[in-house]
Amino acid sequence: MSIALRYAARSDVGLVRSNNQDSAYAGSHLLVVADGMGGHAGGDVASSVAIGHLAQLDSETPASDIVATLEESVLEANQEILRRARDEPQLRGLGTTITALLRAEGKFALAHIGDSRAYLLRKGETTQVTKDHTFVQRLLDEERLTEEEAERHPQRSVLMRVLGDVDADPELDLSLRPAHPGDRWMLCSDGLSGLVSLDTIDAALTNFTDPGECADELIQLALKGGGPDNITCIVADVVDLEQLPRGQEAPSTSPQIVGSAARNRHAPTAASGPAAKAAALTREEPEAPYEDEDFAAEEPPRRSPWPALVTLMLLIALLGGVLWAGYAWSQRQFYVGTDGTSVVLYQGLSQDLGPLSLSDPVVVTDIGLEDLPEVTRQQVQNTITASDRENAEQIIDRLEQAAIANRPPPPIAPAPSDGGGT
Repeated sequence: MSIALRYAARSDVGLVRSNNQDSAYAGSHLLVVADGMGGHAGGDVASSVAIGHLAQLDSETPASDIVATLEESVLEANQEILRRARDEPQLRGLGTTITALLRAEGKFALAHIGDSRAYLLRKGETTQVTKDHTFVQRLLDEERLTEEEAERHPQRSVLMRVLGDVDADPELDLSLRPAHPGDRWMLCSDGLSGLVSLDTIDAALTNFTDPGECADELIQLALKGGGPDNITCIVADVVDLEQLPRGQEAPSTSPQIVGSAARNRHAPTAASGPAAKAAALTREEPEAPYEDEDFAAEEPPRRSPWPALVTLMLLIALLGGVLWAGYAWSQRQFYVGTDGTSVVLYQGLSQDLGPLSLSDPVVVTDIGLEDLPEVTRQQVQNTITASDRENAEQIIDRLEQAAIANRPPPPIAPAPSDGGGT
């Protein structure tokens, strides 16, 4: 029996986010989804670095070594992310989830950390293969929440384990699984699984024969659900090449890369990069050499300075209007951060303009930074952007619940003595 994969990868920025921090890679031997975190640039970098390291595994690997090989590559990616965070202070706190399948012969190695997921459709039934490393999943494991309560819990996206700067010694879930012909695997970020139920995922995986059409349908389902996060998925079918119908082509082996990893795959050259284009737009044209008649020409009449002054005043007024509009817009922005000790709700932008701060504290909460779980603390230190004041207050409510849940239980008081003698 000769096994192969027929696959499709899709990614969408969603309806709320301004950039895509998800990355995914689908190849003949490797399937990976990575959901980055750590600010506007940090998530891009973390997921792209992870995909870049793991993509090197997309080739024949001895089946006896695939679990160790996959684990080693994920940990190497973690070291690269740590190095980037150490060398570039603006990237501190970056991290990423990883859900990866590496195929060799008739087996899959599965590596997982975070809240991206792997689903398996086998013999007409779809099951969730991976377990989320989230605060809510821990409450489920401890039977402190029901499945219905977990779906609505405000802290369902708070991660407890990830790859990157927020977890220097990541603990991976590793397993070895059979590759059965007829199986369909689906890997996705939580931008899909957080909005689309297992029953709906099962219906899409069952009803769409083509992996690409199925992946498109899953993305559309998440967008119809509101699409507040980046949405990424891979759909891959396990096929037996010896059992393909006559005339049907073997699956393509060309890799598909989507999300931020696709955007960062090729760096611009010196001739085509943004700096070169900007220089070309501002470069002065060389003056033509003077001819004899130029020297003999009469001196041109002097122009009045007023048109230039009027133009300058209009430009200054226009610039002032733009700056005022920008400031007014910034004051409608909110985010959650810290003053070093407590969680704080800020109005404005988290960036500073030189010595000028673009934000002011609105509410200093009673939530101590040290009371939060490690991953959540890093997210607060990197700031959490809110869509408006109400959304910011909802974020603070969720952080307060996380702080309460993270506190150690009070010591058990000794039983009182009955006062009796012997």
